[in-house]
Amino acid sequence: MEHLLYLLARAFLAFIQALPVGWVARLGRWGGGLAFWVDARHRRMALKNLTRCFGHEKSPAEIRAIAKENFRRLGEVYACAMKGMAMNDAQLRTIFSVKGGEAVRAVDAEGKLVNRVFTGGHFGNFELANRMSALIPGYQAVATYRGIRPPKLDQLVYRMRTVSGNILVDRRTGADDLKRAMSEGGKLLILASDQADRSGGLELPFLGHYAWTTRAPVILAMRYKCVIFVPICYRVGLGKWVLEIGEPIRMEENGKRRSVEDLMRDINTALEAGVRRDPANWFWVHDRWKTKDKKPPRAVE
Repeated sequence: MEHLLYLLARAFLAFIQALPVGWVARLGRWGGGLAFWVDARHRRMALKNLTRCFGHEKSPAEIRAIAKENFRRLGEVYACAMKGMAMNDAQLRTIFSVKGGEAVRAVDAEGKLVNRVFTGGHFGNFELANRMSALIPGYQAVATYRGIRPPKLDQLVYRMRTVSGNILVDRRTGADDLKRAMSEGGKLLILASDQADRSGGLELPFLGHYAWTTRAPVILAMRYKCVIFVPICYRVGLGKWVLEIGEPIRMEENGKRRSVEDLMRDINTALEAGVRRDPANWFWVHDRWKTKDKKPPRAVE
């Protein structure tokens, strides 16, 4: 069964990668629209999250329209990510561009590119974040991942996500690999900070309600002496996205290092702005507001 699943995945991937990118985007949007009707569990989650955040300012019809478009975009994202993995760097830049990349580049006293932390989230075509090495020349992307089953399918996905020569580190067992990579310089450490972390996170405001928020981006930025950026990926057309990087998070105040909580609040604020700018662009199907006691999250007063 495992081998059959692997062969089916390979065949489907080859089919997608053989199509023009416009066809792939349309096919993905069609699949996402179908998923909106078929996948009741994630549809309910998206509607619940959108109502929690925008129910006071948008009608049920508007919220449902955003959710439906969100599913279409997710289909477009996953389909175009599969297509993108077969593109070389020049081809990739025809569908995925960067705005503000010049703010990222900096060198140390020896002329070596210094490391940076990118902590955005699941905006736009977040799957193509692994191709950052193709978009900001000189830097090598480092991202964490968690393996999937069966192993053959995991190997296929791993090869897809490392096509640009980026580094993937298993978040459960790869601490030494991460340390080794970050010691080399010229690395972009990519970490999502928009998913629930009830184990070691901070309970911070996010879109009007308290949500358990990871500390990892700040902890790792401090450990490896990095500046933090919060890039947001926006859809700008059919099968086209732009990553807007913006200014780095201010790490110090009055000559002293700011607290982890203060820095994560700034990161959440930047993510909120991205969600409000284009609500259909974010990953509403995830239960971002999980609580430890399974009660509804507290509203921000």
